[in-house]
Order: sequence, then C-alpha cells, then structure tokens
Amino acid sequence: MAINRVCISGNLTRDPELRQTPGGTQVLGVGVAVNDRRKNQQTGQWEDVPNFVDCVVFGNRAGALSAILHRGDKVAVDGRLRYSSWEARDGSRRSKLEVIAEEVELMQRPRQAAQPGYAAPAPQPCQPTPGQAAAPAAGDPYDDEIPF
Repeated sequence: MAINRVCISGNLTRDPELRQTPGGTQVLGVGVAVNDRRKNQQTGQWEDVPNFVDCVVFGNRAGALSAILHRGDKVAVDGRLRYSSWEARDGSRRSKLEVIAEEVELMQRPRQAAQPGYAAPAPQPCQPTPGQAAAPAAGDPYDDEIPF
C-alpha cells in the first residue's frame, strides 16, 4: 500500500498565478517556502534553510484563492505529490515535483486593510454580560474569586 499525502506550512514566495486550461478549468500556481532547521558544522549554530515547493490548485477554489493570497502570506497546504517530466526547448530533460493542493488555509487574516476605502473596526472593550462580575482592575493582577 502506498500513501501519497503532503501537509506543509510556510510563506508564499510570489503572488499567485491564475490561468485556465483550454477546457475552462481554473489553475492557480503558488510557491511556498518551508524552512528546515539545520546545524551549521562550521559555526555550530542552528540555521533556517528554505525549501521552495511549487503548489497547484484546480477548479473554483483557484479563482477564490487568487483574490485573497499575496506574496508573503503564511499558508498551510494539504494535498498530494505529482511528478512531471518534459523536454525543454534546448533538448534537455526537465522534471519537477509539485503539490496538488486539495486544501489551502490562510494562517493569518486577509489583507483587507490594503484595499482602498477599507477602515478597520476599532477594538471594542469587553463588557460583562448581565449577572457576570466585572473584570478585576488593571492594577490588581490577582482576583480572589475563581471564575470556575
């Protein structure tokens, strides 16, 4: 039995590239940088070494994700590996391993603030509900009552 399952999280290395197949299926290509921790043999220090992974999303989700994903966003991708090989124009053989994403989760809030005309809502202070005691004063970090 073989299992082809990949789960990665990292930052997008470029803005998403949306295109369509001749049949009309949307295809979204993104690159994800995933860090690997390694110890440098010369210095003895731990270093982050990036791995660059190409990911592809097909179908309606591709169009929706292209509108909200941007370079630098932190994402989690769940999918399967696909190996492709082809002959380049110069006659050499090329190949790559990519992730066919089945799920892509944005690990941060969408960048709505970058859109013109958007005003972020002001944070609202927490108000106790009726019958609930008010929070202790800021100067008193210890409360004598345990809420549970």
